[in-house]
Amino acid sequence: MRPASVGFQCPSCVREGSKSTRAGRTAYGGQRPGNAAITSQVLIAINVAVWVLILATGGRGSDLIDRLALRPSGGVVSVNGTLFRVPDGMAQGQYWQVLTSMFTHVELWHIGFNMLALWVLGPQLELAIGRGRFLAVYLLSGLAASATVLWLSTSYVLTLGASGAIFGLMGALLVVTIKVHGDVRGMLTWIGINFAITLVFVNNISWQGHLGGFVGGLLLGGAIVYAPRERRATWQLVGIAAVAVVVALATVTRVGVLA
Repeated sequence: MRPASVGFQCPSCVREGSKSTRAGRTAYGGQRPGNAAITSQVLIAINVAVWVLILATGGRGSDLIDRLALRPSGGVVSVNGTLFRVPDGMAQGQYWQVLTSMFTHVELWHIGFNMLALWVLGPQLELAIGRGRFLAVYLLSGLAASATVLWLSTSYVLTLGASGAIFGLMGALLVVTIKVHGDVRGMLTWIGINFAITLVFVNNISWQGHLGGFVGGLLLGGAIVYAPRERRATWQLVGIAAVAVVVALATVTRVGVLA
């Protein structure tokens, strides 16, 4: 493992991604990308565009934050005897927040850290497993993070940022490294550092989202790289779909409880 500015670089993962079971395919059956960075660049562009739009409409005071960030439930809240009206959340029908929250940032350090991590980790994973599978890991890890936030965080607190999806990439890359018998010590060190930062700044960072995204990445990575060679694509699809169903059921069930 080679440490990078944020996260790590995995030579074994990159080498494995360069192999193919047949022309134009990665070692795990995905279409080999001509440019392994393009998907991450598009995701970064979307995140930056949303961030600029939020800044242009008031920054911290932008109404877009309440609409795009994830809030399990809204309503009237009592703080020290004073009643406050909290904007609507998932329980009031703002269902898109489970997805839009992973593209929403306010602070420069927040989007900067997340996008640098995506820039470092994304191309490595895409090169190893292919573009479609990479997108599945990224988006479903983000949704798994949102589902975990719904269950484990305070109902009226806002959660936003791509960190859950980024932790999903870490989890999937860890699985790939184990599969190719790479040196996991450096990777585990960086994952440990990121979780340590999460715990140190627990009042400002969603440990729930980080945990949910990481577990989602582990499960999705396992479904992709450990699928049997015989009918590999089918087994991968079943594994990815199973994670998606669990995430969807967890989300729907919690929203039903909160409503």
